[in-house]
Amino acid sequence: MDISGARYIIRFLKSRGVEVVTGIPGGSILPLYDALAQEGGIRHVLARHEQGAGFMAQGMARLTGAPGVCLATSGPGATNLITAIADARRDSVPLVCLTGQVPLGMIGTEAFQEVDIVALVSSITKLAQRVDDARDLPKALARAFDAATEGRPGPVLLDLPKDVQSQMFPDPGAPSAPATPAQRAPAAWDAARAAAMLNAAKRPVMLLGGGAARPDAARAARA
Repeated sequence: MDISGARYIIRFLKSRGVEVVTGIPGGSILPLYDALAQEGGIRHVLARHEQGAGFMAQGMARLTGAPGVCLATSGPGATNLITAIADARRDSVPLVCLTGQVPLGMIGTEAFQEVDIVALVSSITKLAQRVDDARDLPKALARAFDAATEGRPGPVLLDLPKDVQSQMFPDPGAPSAPATPAQRAPAAWDAARAAAMLNAAKRPVMLLGGGAARPDAARAARA
């Protein structure tokens, strides 16, 4: 049985525990919005501006530690996400941006609302990729979510041409749930040195980086 690229994306998001996405619909992202309604199971929060959608998704990621997901159409919709993407990169927030793009045959023709968003955000994302074949979606989505959360968390972007969203391809089956990522721990020598400095201090103060704002890191720091 075949499945559309858009419906596979929604099923993948659900397999990764995504319950809420933010965004604004537009022509180039409509197949994904249709699939969102058809598949059900994910709540959509409509923003008034794509930058707001990006920051709302960031907020959810900051609270949960899981990637926030936002949707935008091509051209101005995608470029409006850039400030939220740059902020997520600076603050180490896992953010997954899914943007619509003009059909493959129109790329490079200066079509209406055609912008090479991958080129624009490549320096402020951990991964930015245009998916030109729906059959590549399983690997591209898994790679994007892994990149957003592994090591130092940060933003990723997948650019989805409209015809790729509608493209039918053999259903690869239910996406597999990700393995639980290993928690990063400081080197034993660093931890021992920090503990010794705190124990020796008369009025100890810890100045922690932005990563300590994550729920799991904050609890670990207090412990």
